[in-house]
Amino acid sequence: MASHRKPRQRPFSGGTVRTAATLALAGAATATAFEGTSHAEPQQTPAQVKAEVDRLYEEAEAATESYNGAKVRADEAERALTGLQEEAARKADRLGAARSALASVAAGQYRSGGLGPAVQLALASDPQDYLERASLLTRAGDRTAAEVASVRRGLDEVGRLRAQADGRLTEVRARRDELARQKSVIEDRLATAQRLLARLSAEERAAYEARHGGGADPAARPAGMAPAGQAGAPAPAPADGSRAAHAVAFAYGAIGKPYIWGATGPGSFDCSGLTQAAWRAAGVSLPRTTYTQINAGRRISRDQLAPGDLVFYYSGVTHVGLYVGGGQIIHAPRPGSTVRLAPVDSMPWAGASRPA
Repeated sequence: MASHRKPRQRPFSGGTVRTAATLALAGAATATAFEGTSHAEPQQTPAQVKAEVDRLYEEAEAATESYNGAKVRADEAERALTGLQEEAARKADRLGAARSALASVAAGQYRSGGLGPAVQLALASDPQDYLERASLLTRAGDRTAAEVASVRRGLDEVGRLRAQADGRLTEVRARRDELARQKSVIEDRLATAQRLLARLSAEERAAYEARHGGGADPAARPAGMAPAGQAGAPAPAPADGSRAAHAVAFAYGAIGKPYIWGATGPGSFDCSGLTQAAWRAAGVSLPRTTYTQINAGRRISRDQLAPGDLVFYYSGVTHVGLYVGGGQIIHAPRPGSTVRLAPVDSMPWAGASRPA
């Protein structure tokens, strides 16, 4: 009878030991994680919440300026597409008239006893076929040849315009996708900021809003002026009648109106929408975004500032205000705030320019 012996146990190799140790540690970590699920996440301090909200609002404003630029490009692409489509339609109408004229000539020749070869080609069921055989036009030998050549040019032109329109349509779709992406970023940042603010007490939220957008501090207002957060605050008369003075007067008249991203007035503004509208009221056309407005005029230094100048902030040039004198700007700060006065040095300086 064969003896039954217990199989000999093989020792673990180095790789097997490492694998076992890794699994054991992973199991311990998993157990620890399950044990810790009942513990609340560490809460941020009010100061940390406010700092994070500031960062989110800054990112939202940067995305807003990107959105504004994308919208300008999308609008331009759509206008170009419409123009190409309208031009193609006009030329197609003229082409139809030219072909109708050829048909009349053909009918007359038929009645008189024959059709010229050029007319036969022009009236073929496949116009492209006759165009490809257009060398026969040189044998037509009468004025119909010129008319057929004109139809050929018309067909080529309509085809070119339609091809261009197809290219523009592709661009329009890409621009719309870009707008949707930027809009998603803006809404995500703003929603996250609101969730963080909800963690603060009512007093903390009120203090934050007062500091960041609920109106300027009394110290930021000229003596005798109504609170900056109040709509209809009195505006200084444009004493010298200059364009800059008119832009400043417009900005004062916008105080108290809400910040809405993407808005250019008259009832609400974002930061570059406000400066664009103010200078438009003065008869000067500014581009739409902060990063194009900074190059729209003559660049100036901090000590050269005069009322009407544009002052830009943050490293990405993502915010702009209108300098109104006395060390102050009027700007549209961020969502949830209103147009207000603020100290010119209340944000990180990025540059300044003077519209022409």
